[in-house]
Amino acid sequence: MIRPRLTLAAVTAAVAVTALAAQPAGAAPSHHHHGRTVPVRLLALNDFHGNLEPPVGNSGNAIDDNGNTVPAGGAAYIATHMKRLTDRNTLKVAQGDLIGASPLISAAYHDEPSVEFMGNIGLTASAVGNHEFDEGLNELLRIQNGGCHPVDGCSPAGPWKGAKFDYLGANVLKEKTNKPAIKPWTIRKINGVRIGFIGVVTKTTPGIVTADGVKGLKFDDEVASANRSARELRKRGVHAMVLLVHEGDQVVKGSKPNDCGVVPDAGTRIATQADPDIDMVLSGHTHQQYICTVKDPNGQPRLFSSGSSFGRIISQVDFQVDRRHDDIVRTSVKAVNHVVTRDVPPDPDTEKFVETWKERVAPVANKKIGTITADLKRDPSPSGETPLGDVIADAQLEAVKDKGAQVAVTNPGGVRTELVYKDGGTVTYGDAFAVQPFSNVTGVTTLTGKQVDDLLEQQWTSAGEKILQPSSGLHFTIDRSKAIGDRVSNITIDGKAVDPAASYRIAANNFLLGGGDGFTTFTQGKDQVLGPIDLDALVSYFGSHSPIAPPALDRISGK
Repeated sequence: MIRPRLTLAAVTAAVAVTALAAQPAGAAPSHHHHGRTVPVRLLALNDFHGNLEPPVGNSGNAIDDNGNTVPAGGAAYIATHMKRLTDRNTLKVAQGDLIGASPLISAAYHDEPSVEFMGNIGLTASAVGNHEFDEGLNELLRIQNGGCHPVDGCSPAGPWKGAKFDYLGANVLKEKTNKPAIKPWTIRKINGVRIGFIGVVTKTTPGIVTADGVKGLKFDDEVASANRSARELRKRGVHAMVLLVHEGDQVVKGSKPNDCGVVPDAGTRIATQADPDIDMVLSGHTHQQYICTVKDPNGQPRLFSSGSSFGRIISQVDFQVDRRHDDIVRTSVKAVNHVVTRDVPPDPDTEKFVETWKERVAPVANKKIGTITADLKRDPSPSGETPLGDVIADAQLEAVKDKGAQVAVTNPGGVRTELVYKDGGTVTYGDAFAVQPFSNVTGVTTLTGKQVDDLLEQQWTSAGEKILQPSSGLHFTIDRSKAIGDRVSNITIDGKAVDPAASYRIAANNFLLGGGDGFTTFTQGKDQVLGPIDLDALVSYFGSHSPIAPPALDRISGK
């Protein structure tokens, strides 16, 4: 029979009370008797996205405990902080998106450099994130198990040996067999006790990764899958369980690393509903920082945390494991998010490692593709339009104009960083790559005027707001005070009002054309034709239009 565990805290409390009554004042409660519990420390990272070099611009800033903005991140600084936080009771884990949408230094070699770095700092297990599927399951299995890339061959470092840590995805199933496509869970022994780690990834993955990336896979409910794994671990006598989940919540603006500023959503649902045997839920995906205590289904306290992104935060979790019950003492759990500040000496070995990869990628990265007259930012106007989003939409339109495209739209989530004015406005291939790292393909489809309206109304869903960035010939007005589904008006294409019955050729990347980010109207399009990769479209646009100035944000009106 499985002993109900939640009585542990209650029993301890009762024992403590009776023990104190029967003993002289100040006697230690019985559960601290020497040898009953052993300490364990976890150090966790999430959403690293291949940021081996310190990330630049806003992506390289963190809000610290005092509310100050400080430079953060970079592999050499992560390594230093990790060493300082590591003791002999430490296990290192991650919550996914370690790779994918990464800078050229990592992406040029299919993120092998980042996965190697994670092994170097001693990572033992990670949940898969949605970006782990950017290049499909076979590529993820190659990253896990080793072997050179089937098309690009071996990297300059030689044959790839595989990850030194286990990727976990309990809810990633093969469509045909319903069997796990990757390892669902793993057990680690430390300090004489066993800890079970379960990994799950957001079930929305098929909607946020290209169709090719998730071919043949299904993504089951996170809670149901975590609970299946918890049962498997229980069968093996493991009760100390940690859920690594690539899903999380947004936070209120200005939240400090150790605040619990979450706006309860998908992350909180998982953290509160998962099997009560799971002792803590370390999350990711939303790139936010928080340390929360939620209640599990039995009403017991459970840690729910997340550590920002791009290697700017290391989450430290300390706890005691009760050896007699093989379980984590919940009342002993203490968690803290440390900012990976750059005011410490960078780790020399890591610095050398990063420098080596930088040299390997330099000839590609440093090639000049054009110039800008000022920063091209991602800061949205009140309507949600951004200078860089507009430029990318213009570039994509130009790339498929020969295929009949009249206007283009792009998704804000596909614009990964801003272009900063430097060296007389020079923009390099490396800079452009940082902005568009996904290798999405541009394409064009035919929609009716009514479908164009339907599409623009899909900018608001239960999952929040995603404002499509329009090319110069597309104008519309939004009114957020109206009901969802009735917020867009005055749609014009090249100055003419859109006729609901007429047909229009609309350009977008293949992620959107496949219905990504909830823009399902795109899947009703006719006569789809694909063009160049989005990055190539941007590079050639810079080639023919430099210097490029920030466009006036007048394509979307309203607020």
